[in-house]
Amino acid sequence: MNNSSGISLDSFAASTTGHDGPVAYGYSPAVAAHFDADPAEHHAREELVMQSERGRVVRVDRSLVLVAVGSELLHLPYPLDAGVPVTGDWVWIGPNRAGPRQITGILPRRSELSRKRAFEDSSEAQVLAANMDVVGVVVPVDRPLTHNRLERTLVAAWDSGAVPLVIITKADLADIADDVVGKVILQAAGVEVVTTSAENGDGIDALLAHLPPHGTLVLLGPSGAGKSTLINALVGREVQHTGEVRSGDFKGKHTTTSRELVPLPNGAVLMDTPGVRGFGLFDADEGLTEMFSDVEVLAGLCRFTDCAHQSEPGCAVQAALADGTLEERRWLSYEKMQRELAALARRTDAAARRAYQREWHQKVVVAGKSQRSAERDHSERQEEQRTKRKRR
Repeated sequence: MNNSSGISLDSFAASTTGHDGPVAYGYSPAVAAHFDADPAEHHAREELVMQSERGRVVRVDRSLVLVAVGSELLHLPYPLDAGVPVTGDWVWIGPNRAGPRQITGILPRRSELSRKRAFEDSSEAQVLAANMDVVGVVVPVDRPLTHNRLERTLVAAWDSGAVPLVIITKADLADIADDVVGKVILQAAGVEVVTTSAENGDGIDALLAHLPPHGTLVLLGPSGAGKSTLINALVGREVQHTGEVRSGDFKGKHTTTSRELVPLPNGAVLMDTPGVRGFGLFDADEGLTEMFSDVEVLAGLCRFTDCAHQSEPGCAVQAALADGTLEERRWLSYEKMQRELAALARRTDAAARRAYQREWHQKVVVAGKSQRSAERDHSERQEEQRTKRKRR
């Protein structure tokens, strides 16, 4: 099997030593070239460069980082100067003043899955995963489909730089599986959809076929969505505990408590994540464009370039809403995410904040003028009526 550069991945794996990189965790010719482009001397003192090793972050705990280095798994402290690592990061390992084997550098991320931190006023990103090739959005069929949640998660997946993939789970548990799949295909706007039943082993090969050689798949979905059962089916043995899901509210236990890389038998890598209840968008303009390309095409057809898509003449969006070409729920979801991203931009960008304040001030001024004009017209009409009565 060859990669895009023509290098045999099998021969590469056979010739790679533990010093070169952790093949079981996705180290490949492309990753080796990524390390070569960001050499150890960028991160370590010259006399320590020869001792540097290549590794990947497998899991990040509160006080330690689990790193794969060659065929070893090492528990290392957080790096002193290299930044904050996340699961999936490629890292340089070498000696520093903290110990003989420490994280001395974090390579630039080729993809990054982020969300806005949970509290309302935050303008910071929470990085969930790094260097994944496919973002699998898990949708179980045993609960009502939440369209807005699916759209929001796919926007973040598109924006990560990885390829989104919708994974239907528990297809054996519900008679409505075909109906759910049909709705998801319509909602996912061109994203591939794979239907699986981990209990029966259905769809597992089709899912694996979407992973490139030595690629990394991250799974996203709510608690109880069947991610742990799916992982066990992909790995071929039980590596994750599974929990019961309450029938009343479809909530399950967080059987996964941290993000962790799990090697797969075919050489790919899987990253499990805890159940995600909400997905606040962070700087996801490109993802929004990908997910709602149909809406943005319509907006570009409006008569006026600054159309607010309300009551302006020649508004293509309102025309599509009126004839049912554009679903109102989808339009409202797009508007809500646009407002969310604009509000986040104002909190982080002073220029955007000033522009918004000028726009708001102009609206207030115009509204004030309109109000005063209306009051003046009303007063003049009353005066005219009094004058007419006097003449009679």
